[in-house]
Amino acid sequence: MGSTDVIAAGLRLPAADLGADFWASQGKNLLFGAIAIVAFIAIVALVMFGADLIKGKAKDKVQLVVLIAPVLILLGVGLVYPAVDTAWLSFNEISNEPDPDTGIYTTAMSFVGLDNYRFAFSDPGTLRTILNTFVWMILVPLLSTGFGLAYAVFIDKAKGEKVLKSLVFMPMAISLVGASVIWGNIMYDYNQVGTQTGMLNALRELFGMDPYNFLRDNPWNTFWLIIILVWIQTGFAMVILSAAIKGVPQEMNEAASLDGANAWQQFWKITIPSIRSTIVVVLTTITIMALKVYDIVRTVTQGRDATDVVANRMYVLSFVEGREALGAALAVILFIFVIPVVIYNVRSLNKVKETH
Repeated sequence: MGSTDVIAAGLRLPAADLGADFWASQGKNLLFGAIAIVAFIAIVALVMFGADLIKGKAKDKVQLVVLIAPVLILLGVGLVYPAVDTAWLSFNEISNEPDPDTGIYTTAMSFVGLDNYRFAFSDPGTLRTILNTFVWMILVPLLSTGFGLAYAVFIDKAKGEKVLKSLVFMPMAISLVGASVIWGNIMYDYNQVGTQTGMLNALRELFGMDPYNFLRDNPWNTFWLIIILVWIQTGFAMVILSAAIKGVPQEMNEAASLDGANAWQQFWKITIPSIRSTIVVVLTTITIMALKVYDIVRTVTQGRDATDVVANRMYVLSFVEGREALGAALAVILFIFVIPVVIYNVRSLNKVKETH
């Protein structure tokens, strides 16, 4: 075998290892998928063409129904039905029971009412998980929005503004898992013996301080995890609020300055009221992100040392321990947490509209 053959064999593409068995088993699936896509496009085109042929007063209504119906169907199948099914599952208990005739174990579901919710609010570990989620929901929006607003105000129209904003916004381009790896393995890393590789502990040793296990001591370990999400979301808050600040009419600040108002008074009396709706949107968005946080806890601590949150606990109960009903109860609790945030957001936006 020549050198060319050796190189060709060494550079053999992965597809070459996909033998006839693979294409025999997956070819039908690929063909079925292609047919389904073509059929869907054809049906949509025919429906749209038929709606366009309708004349008279009913034409607009029919076209509206044709355009909205697919969205409503997809929402019903992908959102409403799973939500209702999860809520119903949370009121039941799933068990594997042997069939009296065959002895084969089968899955049975029995109604238990609020037992799963009683467990969630009475079990110390689960209750601590819910309290941790509340802490995330409060601290992350406040810190992210506060830091983002302060940064947007201080660097507004400053020299190198674009570069400074880019540096703060850069963490937004990193996934939550990537950010967790950076902070867990580079910033918070702790060695019981030997040279400290974690950046923070290396700095502590440089100043003559003992190394510290940031991810062990409760409740501070939860705070150190929160810092990771704050680091990411501060850039988001800064960009949105900076754009809102630039939309505040300069004439208002100039008029206030002529009336003797200092910069601090202008900020609280003019800037904050003018961007109030934007602040509400930023707070709401980050709050929902904090409620759903899963990646950070799962990657850094896996919920150890009392750092667990509802989303991670829900995953563990449902897919690791096989207690789907308890996981569904936590999912419903998480959904209930979101409802007041959304209601507050809607009411605040309505007040802003009434003001204008």
